[in-house]
Amino acid sequence: VARRLSLRKHPECHSMAGGKAIEHLAQTGNRQQHTFRLPMQQYRNCDFSFSGLQNLVNKAITQKEKEEGIQEGEILSCVKDVAAAVQHAVAVHIIQRTYRAMLFCIKNSILSSKSATLVVSGGVASNQYIRKGLQTLADANDFAFLCPPPRLCTDNGVMIAWNGIERLRAGLGVLHSTDGIRYEPK
Repeated sequence: VARRLSLRKHPECHSMAGGKAIEHLAQTGNRQQHTFRLPMQQYRNCDFSFSGLQNLVNKAITQKEKEEGIQEGEILSCVKDVAAAVQHAVAVHIIQRTYRAMLFCIKNSILSSKSATLVVSGGVASNQYIRKGLQTLADANDFAFLCPPPRLCTDNGVMIAWNGIERLRAGLGVLHSTDGIRYEPK
């Protein structure tokens, strides 16, 4: 969406990654100016998909470009509102699917209700709007909430290393001897 909105050309966002630019612009946008249908509402599972939402957003952007008489690649006057609406739709989709997963785990006794924890990581965890929504979800369902600081939510290597540190501390899945293991580059 950030690429389609040409946010690299936006004066406030030229040096930001796409997700960060969306979040930045969404802060002062009005999400109610655009409504995007949430993905996969007909499926009662825990799967995520954003392709349908991306198609809807692309169509809306194309329509707005026609209305404003601008070419693809130029900045829409309503770019902040589009960013806010997209961010909100993504957040609601993630929260709904996560809630289903939480209910599934509780119903099937996969998690103990006393120590149930929602862990959020990855690039999406750096978005404060989504993070706050997931924190609220965890709180409302008596789940602990763990999320690394945003500065650690941008690189998969950092997340893998953090997981390794936690596993080492817990003594889980730690290989103490590398004898007999052959390493080969891909």
